[in-house]
Amino acid sequence: MSTLNIAIAGAGGRMGRMLVEAVLNADDLRLSGALGIAGSDGLGQDAGAFLGKASGAIVTSDLAEGLKGADVLIDFTRPEGTLQHAEYCAAHGIKLVIGTTGFDDAGKAALKAAAEKTAIVFAPNMSVGVNVTLKLLELAAKSLSTGYDIEIIEAHHRHKVDAPSGTALKMGEVIADALGRDLKECAVYGREGVTGERDPSTIGFATIRGGDIIGDHTVLFAGTGERIEISHKSSSRAGYAQGSLRASRFLADKSTGLFDMYDVLGLNQ
Repeated sequence: MSTLNIAIAGAGGRMGRMLVEAVLNADDLRLSGALGIAGSDGLGQDAGAFLGKASGAIVTSDLAEGLKGADVLIDFTRPEGTLQHAEYCAAHGIKLVIGTTGFDDAGKAALKAAAEKTAIVFAPNMSVGVNVTLKLLELAAKSLSTGYDIEIIEAHHRHKVDAPSGTALKMGEVIADALGRDLKECAVYGREGVTGERDPSTIGFATIRGGDIIGDHTVLFAGTGERIEISHKSSSRAGYAQGSLRASRFLADKSTGLFDMYDVLGLNQ
């Protein structure tokens, strides 16, 4: 496989720096560019400066400059920024790996349209472990379709701006699909006061925000006399970064199309 040129959006952020480090440590990838918004950390500096390395990629807010020569852009920013990046990449034949969460239906439709012009891997969580967990949840939901109440509990750091997390929502979607339900109709996102007995057809969500928690997700299947818990806990963003690199390699021979991590990992079979 020839060397892939990778650009990183949000290169000065926590996830961006993890991605920069991962790319610089990969033998088959080259950091070709780095994007940051005006006023962001590291703007105008070498993207590898925080590691004491000279990568040759200067963090810039200019899309044309930051994406010059890029084969793939990896983007874990905010929906409004990602949509701008997707429009540019679609127009210039640059592939995308998108880990951004919080898109509304219009945003998801815009990404689907962009995928008609370039290849995109879009997933709420790029971790290989999380996506294997999603497959396990699909199996569990089918086997525990009656007699079990389903609750999804997620915890993240105090800086996360959307809730529930994209991963928690994806877990809910996978479970709802396996049960033949529509998550929009059966999700319960908060409980307060006298709520009455629990509707057994619902899927509940609980959100925790605090400290520097990277990301914890637990799905509870609570039955009579027993409960099953399926959990994934992240102690580092390294798993997200490595999954993103795997997704970038997957796109190497793709020209158009919208893919997810199930496609990358062969879990759709």
